[in-house]
Amino acid sequence: QLQLVESGGGLVQPGGSLRLSCAASGFNLDHYTIGWFRQAPGKEREGVSCITNRDSSTYYSDSVKGRFTISRDNTKNTVYLEMNSLKPEDTAVYYCSASGKRVKLFSYEYDYWGQGTQVTVSS
Repeated sequence: QLQLVESGGGLVQPGGSLRLSCAASGFNLDHYTIGWFRQAPGKEREGVSCITNRDSSTYYSDSVKGRFTISRDNTKNTVYLEMNSLKPEDTAVYYCSASGKRVKLFSYEYDYWGQGTQVTVSS
């Protein structure tokens, strides 16, 4: 059974850092494009970053470019999202997702989703 499990969320002060993990089971993660999305209360789900299958190209939304870094560790079958210089507007539930295609940051292109991890940026 294909499963994605996010971890690493929490409460952090503005300017702080967090590292989210997306652990995969039931499939080889490096064969899939893995995306990170987030959803804040009352807002639509937003694509944050993704790392593609085949060549591990990375993409970022303009709102996180230069602050967030996505990476994968195939030995651990895990994708990470390193988040630095966090802002209150980064507060959301963060989801990881998987697509068998080389896609970017449209949620409808992803087939599998984790349960999400809460990130709260507040002083």
